[in-house]
Amino acid sequence: MRLIKILNRLLPNIIIISSYLLIFLSALLTIKGPIVQAESPVRSIVKPIPSMVNLNKVMSSPDYGMHVFLYWRKEVADRDLKLVEEAGFRWVKQEFPWREIERKNKGDWQWENSDRLMSQIEMHQLKIIARLGSQPIWAADAEMPAIAPPKNLQDFYDYVFAVASRYKGRIQAYQIWNEPNLAREWGEKPPSPTEYVALLKVGYQAVKAADPNAVVISAGLAPTTRHDAQAMPDIYFIQGMYDVGGAPYFDALGVNAAGFKSPPEIEPSVVANDPLLTNGDMASPELRRVYCFRHVEDVRELMVGNGDAAKKIVILEFGWTVEPRPESPYYWHAVSRQEQAKYFKDAYSYATEHWQPWIGVMNLIYVANPDWTRDNEETYWSIIYPFYPELRAAPAYYNVKSMSKVPE
Repeated sequence: MRLIKILNRLLPNIIIISSYLLIFLSALLTIKGPIVQAESPVRSIVKPIPSMVNLNKVMSSPDYGMHVFLYWRKEVADRDLKLVEEAGFRWVKQEFPWREIERKNKGDWQWENSDRLMSQIEMHQLKIIARLGSQPIWAADAEMPAIAPPKNLQDFYDYVFAVASRYKGRIQAYQIWNEPNLAREWGEKPPSPTEYVALLKVGYQAVKAADPNAVVISAGLAPTTRHDAQAMPDIYFIQGMYDVGGAPYFDALGVNAAGFKSPPEIEPSVVANDPLLTNGDMASPELRRVYCFRHVEDVRELMVGNGDAAKKIVILEFGWTVEPRPESPYYWHAVSRQEQAKYFKDAYSYATEHWQPWIGVMNLIYVANPDWTRDNEETYWSIIYPFYPELRAAPAYYNVKSMSKVPE
């Protein structure tokens, strides 16, 4: 009888402890690796995984990054990372291309180059934004080198989860895809905020399941006034993302912010009404505001209007071209090398004065890919030109190196 009384007193506690154990085990099963449910092609998480990231601890406002190309040449990577470090910049943005990491077939993991560049970046004590995308040929209905979303979102989940698991605690931020508002970056299909949010959601879930402390950044969008089957203006695409419930699936909003022909401090309405600064574009004045660096403020206003003011904007690409070739479509907005140098420095100064605390990392373009030549339009956006072992740096490099930086 005494034993029965003791058990009766203990029974409620046993039930409570058992319940907590069941909850704990259920949570473990939820967050570990990709698990495909029978009724769904994509691992399902009923609720968004809440972000554990305090962006104020990860990046200053503003913070300083350069877009780099480290994947193929070890010796060039060492030189370029040293240049970034010596300039006082703290971040690099580097693509981790799916088509190189999971190359020929699903599960055919090739880590040699990404492991090597990770070690090199860490030797220079730099933080990383890893751009994820560029599907392998087996993953999408598109011929290489076309860029297209995967046929099966589970394949994208598995790739993102593999990268974030392998480099847990070493990669600080992930960019999910690039410029999905262009058909050429979306399998030649019309841009679709709905389809992109489905991809973004899967990418977000994969990163957070592997590394909850990593930052997820939405894709940078191409600056365009076209609104047709080939392109969608960024403000329409972003609003579309909010309309379909995309807000829970990014910690920071990614923006591309080309300066075109304008100095960085020029107000967007001034630019929109100047035919020389818009190349005579006949789009609406609302859309012509994209032709300047401060178009970032339009995106910020959109975020605030959608109740997303607590997040930061990360500028994933910005710059000015010195394109010298009259036949190039970028020639109309080319600036001089001296103007390019001044505009980069002034852009960081403007952001420091006017965009705190909501601006995060600002990634300038580019430290050039060493395989580019004078025939590549990207060469003329660069502040380090594609020569090795000879170093050819633009005046813009020395200008951003000399400017004062906001403390980390």
